[in-house]
Amino acid sequence: MMTSENHNLDELILQYLSGTLDAETLAELKQRISTSETDRNYVRQRIEIWLSTGAVNNAPAFDKEKAFALFQQRTATQKIQSARHRINWKIILRVAAIFLILVLPFAGYKRGQSVVKQTFSDIVVEAPIGARTKLSLPDGTQVWLNAGSRMVYSQGFGVDDRQLALEGEGYFEVAHNADVPFEIQTKEVNLRVLGTKFNFRNYSDDDKVTVDLMEGKVSLHNKLKTMSDLKLQPNEKMLLNKQTGEMTKIHAETGKANVWINNELFFDETSLKEIAKELMRNYNVRIEVADSLQNKRFYGCFNIPNNTIDKILNAIASTKRMHYRYENGVYILY
Repeated sequence: MMTSENHNLDELILQYLSGTLDAETLAELKQRISTSETDRNYVRQRIEIWLSTGAVNNAPAFDKEKAFALFQQRTATQKIQSARHRINWKIILRVAAIFLILVLPFAGYKRGQSVVKQTFSDIVVEAPIGARTKLSLPDGTQVWLNAGSRMVYSQGFGVDDRQLALEGEGYFEVAHNADVPFEIQTKEVNLRVLGTKFNFRNYSDDDKVTVDLMEGKVSLHNKLKTMSDLKLQPNEKMLLNKQTGEMTKIHAETGKANVWINNELFFDETSLKEIAKELMRNYNVRIEVADSLQNKRFYGCFNIPNNTIDKILNAIASTKRMHYRYENGVYILY
């Protein structure tokens, strides 16, 4: 049986979704759900059922009486468990977002659906120095983050867009969705795809941004220099010079670009300067490279767990093209 207090909560929820709830009353609602677990659960369940009626999403102009009638009909004839079964994952995300709004400071709002799109929280995923991270995004996309990388995406990822920000290196196996393109945004370049496999690298201390494409197609927009968007095909690599803004593509053996997801280091005529960066990220050590050696290039492949930093430096030094010593906590290459 519905109590008078619950009926009052229903009225507040309705006003909130229709955008007619004033700041003072919203503060009252927030206070109730922050201090009472019973009220908090009741509000969450009510919003979930209400949104599943479609009254808020489908009406061109929000009809309070019609929405309330649909809501009462739904709650009177169905149990919450049944209603949850019929709600798709997009609706669940909207419900979660609305619930978050109610416990956040009041900042102004419009209609319920508009507010949801604007107030999703950001989710931050980081791979610490010396480690790698794998995760699945809500759309089914698989992501591997290399050591020292950081990725940010919205809690509503996949609802109306699939945008994320990346600093560092990531390998992506993007779930296909022709209606919602997958996008990576950085200050230098934006990448856009529908479904594909590629490696994206853009550490803050790198001189260039690189994208290696394994499958599918990607479109790249240069944000440093005005030019036509660049399209990549499999076994093509994009290089963007951060200093000049020049963005080019070359044919490459891109299959080796993501060996790091298997805990391997692969150097293909890589400069000692870049090798040192890789070793510092993966072994959490400090390395200094003499100026005369910065651009010397080396080739090699190493399994990270099976090799210490000293073993790798010994292997490079065996070429007789460099020496190293350990001094005051720093590996010095000379």
